[in-house]
Amino acid sequence: MKPIRLMSGFLTVGVWTLLSRVLGFVRDILIAGWLGTGPVAEAFLIAFSLPNMFRRFFAEGAFNTAFIPLFSKKLEINDAPERFANDAFAALGSLLIGFTLLAQVFMPWLVLAMASGFVGDERFDLAVLFGRIAFPYILFISLAALLSGVLNATGRFAAAAAAPVLLNIVLICAMLVAESGVLGFAMEVETGSGADRTGLHHGTLLVWGVLVAGVAQLAMLWVAAGRAGFHIRLQWPRLTPDLKRLAVIALPAMLAGGVVQINLLVGRQVASFYDGAIAWLSYADRLYQLPLGVVGIAVGVVLLPDLSRRLAARDDDGARSALSRAGEVSLALTIPSAVALMVIPLPLISVLFQRGAFGADDSAATALAVAVYGLGLPAFVLQKVLQPLYFAREDTRTPFRFAVVSMGVNIVVAVSMAWLLGYIGAAIGTTVAAWTMVLQLARGTSGMGTVARFDDRFRTRLWRICIAAGIMGAALWLSALALAPALATHGWRYVALAVLVAVGILVYFATGQMIGAFRLSEFRGALRRR
Repeated sequence: MKPIRLMSGFLTVGVWTLLSRVLGFVRDILIAGWLGTGPVAEAFLIAFSLPNMFRRFFAEGAFNTAFIPLFSKKLEINDAPERFANDAFAALGSLLIGFTLLAQVFMPWLVLAMASGFVGDERFDLAVLFGRIAFPYILFISLAALLSGVLNATGRFAAAAAAPVLLNIVLICAMLVAESGVLGFAMEVETGSGADRTGLHHGTLLVWGVLVAGVAQLAMLWVAAGRAGFHIRLQWPRLTPDLKRLAVIALPAMLAGGVVQINLLVGRQVASFYDGAIAWLSYADRLYQLPLGVVGIAVGVVLLPDLSRRLAARDDDGARSALSRAGEVSLALTIPSAVALMVIPLPLISVLFQRGAFGADDSAATALAVAVYGLGLPAFVLQKVLQPLYFAREDTRTPFRFAVVSMGVNIVVAVSMAWLLGYIGAAIGTTVAAWTMVLQLARGTSGMGTVARFDDRFRTRLWRICIAAGIMGAALWLSALALAPALATHGWRYVALAVLVAVGILVYFATGQMIGAFRLSEFRGALRRR
């Protein structure tokens, strides 16, 4: 894959991911306005996070990490890649069916592991109910993730990147249906208030919407894989030599995925002891996930199969160029995003979320978490750039060891900071652990040769990107002060935020072009190619 083609792949995934994240904002704005940060909202957020957590553990974090390099190499030498994909699909599906049935039985313990602070109040029973409805989503979305890996390895990024859009569309529709009262029923709860009935109504439709969305995503990618020439069929699982090799590689990645999820569990456990904190951290996560998704996920999705195929073809120069351009694009878009999240978090949160049941205090608490997450955003993205260097070599053990160290750092920092600073300790722990992981990944590439070293162009442009982002940050701070009255005025606040964002974009890209941090013509060329 040539650099321009690599760039167009980033843009394809990035554009669809951006659309998904924008729709995710709309979804979370509706949830925040209707459910606020109350019991139903927190129960839904925990229930929704359960299948997503294990999805990253099984599919994206482990299975695909091992599957994509093996599949890419089979594709490169034409060694029955479709048969391998079918065997992997059957094995993963069987594993997840059994796991889903076990989760239904042990759901109270899963909720306890996620949010022990819920014990003794209504949030616990609601989270168990919602969790049992939503958990089968893991089966459909994990199989969809495997099909995405098949498509990405062949250079077809659009369908896989577009699939997450369906989730947000379905959930938005569920909320609109709930608000309109089309279904014409009200659900009773023991407290009996109208607000409680409405909230439970909305929450129940949302969790059913999660399940419907999973089916829709799997169906869409199944059809796309068929059109790409890979006809995935239902079959009994069988243990082939290729699957044994896949299991050997996937096991350390699965353990590493487990460590990552323990990091998330630590944050949720800390937050569960503070009323509203799970919602505050979830909405803050949504904001920093926008640049992380658009840039980090796009780079990770495109870079791993490309590096795998280049290393299989012994194209070291091409692999180094791909790594450097991925890092360059990632930081050119991530560093200014991180600066913006740290400089203007309150205007962003208050304009986007503050309405209905989500008040000014909620905005202030969420904005603080956004600023802390912003400090760690470049680290989250750099992980997506550096990890493929290991995974493309079928090395999942080294990242696992690094993840264990990061987990220990997260636990110590999150718990100690929570004792001193409350819920924000969870966000601090996540950020410190992310930078710890990046430092380990960078040091671990020392024995990989020139393939794992960023080239001179990357190093020259990096410090210029930082200067351009710093100038943009100063412009945003001054603009936020000037626009403060409009940002606090109903109706005008949307216009004021749009102006603020436009100022940041114009200042950053104009400065970056002027000092040579990047060339806008490179982005235009990639867009034309895409």
